Amino acid sequence: MKIANNGGRTVLLTKSGPVDVHEASAGKFGPGPSAVFEHWEEFRAWADAESSAVGSMSEGDQSAWLDTVGELGAPSPQPRQVFGVGLNYKGHIAEAGMKEPAHPLVFTKFASCIVGGDQITELPEGGVDWEVELAIVIGADAHRVEEDKAWDFVAGLTLGQDLSERTLQHSGPAPQFGLAKSFPGFGPIGPVLVTPDDLPDRNDLEIGCSINGETMQLGRTGDMLFSVASLVSWLSHAVPLYPGDVIFSGTPSGIGATRTPPRFLDEGDELVSWLEGVGTIRSKFTGPRYKGPKLS
Repeated sequence: MKIANNGGRTVLLTKSGPVDVHEASAGKFGPGPSAVFEHWEEFRAWADAESSAVGSMSEGDQSAWLDTVGELGAPSPQPRQVFGVGLNYKGHIAEAGMKEPAHPLVFTKFASCIVGGDQITELPEGGVDWEVELAIVIGADAHRVEEDKAWDFVAGLTLGQDLSERTLQHSGPAPQFGLAKSFPGFGPIGPVLVTPDDLPDRNDLEIGCSINGETMQLGRTGDMLFSVASLVSWLSHAVPLYPGDVIFSGTPSGIGATRTPPRFLDEGDELVSWLEGVGTIRSKFTGPRYKGPKLS
């Protein structure tokens, strides 16, 4: 099953075309994605019946439809919590010159940075880096969930970019992860949410990104040190997870900060990211025309 946020309305992408969930369910489910996540199990049963005869829209048909609708909103536009995971791919750990962590390294992004997957983003001063990531969307209240049950609490997977302003991130006596990763537009996700059963292999998908046509990152989610299930379980043992929460699961190698010399996003750049079975998102950049938090 694939769902999208088209102008704030939840759309089920079936093989025969997009279906407006609020209208097709005769108002049973609210018009927006957040209302759907609050009743995910009930929605899933309704959607499975709605699409069982026709199946999900193919990636080719999905791309054609996206060309007609233009910009989509974030598949989970109002998460209560947004988590990030650091050092979760061996290649990225190596390029960062770090040791493999014994458990997930977790930080947060502020929910105000979440946007749809086709955006124009204004760069702040400093060095803005890219990190293509598989993003997990929670579909049910999850607290102290065991790893072998964790997938039961996942609504679906989508694609994200964990954009980071490195100057602010590394300022001060301790890193400023939250602020540096939460400027407006620094959490694009999309273009759609795909349920795990509708993916080629929920545990191993190709993921990558390019800048102005040049491939920057290319990896597979199967190379993650901590899997989707282990991340959901780990986080849920520390804090309750809520429907619609988003987890950025880490990035493969190829970021800008570890290059020689470092490379950062510039005005006019186009960042295109992709995830097998989910689709493509893109960000274009203007600026820098404004300063971030005062560092002096």
